[in-house]
Amino acid sequence: MTKEREGEVLMLGLALLESWFPILSIVSMSYIGALHTYTYSLIIALVFFIALMYKKDTFKELKNKDAYKDLLLTSFWITSLFLLVFIGIQYTTAGNMAVIIFLQLLFSFLYFNIIGKEKIDTPHLIGAIIMGIGALIILIPDDLVFNKGDLFILAASAIAPFANLYQKRARKHCSSVTILGFRTVVGLPFVALLAWYLEPAVSYEQFSSALPYLLFIGIIIYVVSKIMWIEALHRISITKVSAMLGLVPAMTLLFAYLYLNEVPDLRQILGVIPILIGGYILTKPIES
Repeated sequence: MTKEREGEVLMLGLALLESWFPILSIVSMSYIGALHTYTYSLIIALVFFIALMYKKDTFKELKNKDAYKDLLLTSFWITSLFLLVFIGIQYTTAGNMAVIIFLQLLFSFLYFNIIGKEKIDTPHLIGAIIMGIGALIILIPDDLVFNKGDLFILAASAIAPFANLYQKRARKHCSSVTILGFRTVVGLPFVALLAWYLEPAVSYEQFSSALPYLLFIGIIIYVVSKIMWIEALHRISITKVSAMLGLVPAMTLLFAYLYLNEVPDLRQILGVIPILIGGYILTKPIES
């Protein structure tokens, strides 16, 4: 299996996991609020990162002074991104959030393919565009009107490529586990402080109700899928990684139907077709 194919397989698995994120986050936030959901998820994730770093003996990677610039910038951009997402989702719909955050694909094209030097093959570019069209068909509501929540999430999608860039650079110096553990340690105090200041205190009953969803988000999303994300970035381009996120909306529709009994409409079903076609084109190897 080639390095690029490994990255594509990682992204397929990641899309499967990430598709549950908006569904379970919304359920958790109904009990304890957005920023507390983010805070407790990070605490759970941090326990696992420390254990993994100890088991893999990667604490020594933090002695590499060359890694700190990229590690700190990664921590800043990622923490800012998720803060914007969690703050924004309180004021907008899940559909708006999903389509706006997917615009990181377009920002990636702008930053790295038009302005920058990262190249992508023409067939893969076409596949990425087709996937983007499919996601827009599925997710843009008839009455899409930007509010402050939409603007928060738009800002998150605009900075996502920078977060990916510095994670990609940091991966040259450190393992995925070290990067994730470091950024969690750096970001957690700021997130917790904002949660304490902006949201009401969480009762034991509220926390207990949200705990199953927090465990899933903390372990599966912030540990497993983020390791897969960084490893994928290490193997394929940022633009291609962003484009393959177009698989998430289709999977989210399926799981929302199974878990929440939300029946997709005809437009959403039709939107799955270009996503699957674009995904096939994007992951098809280019013959030399």
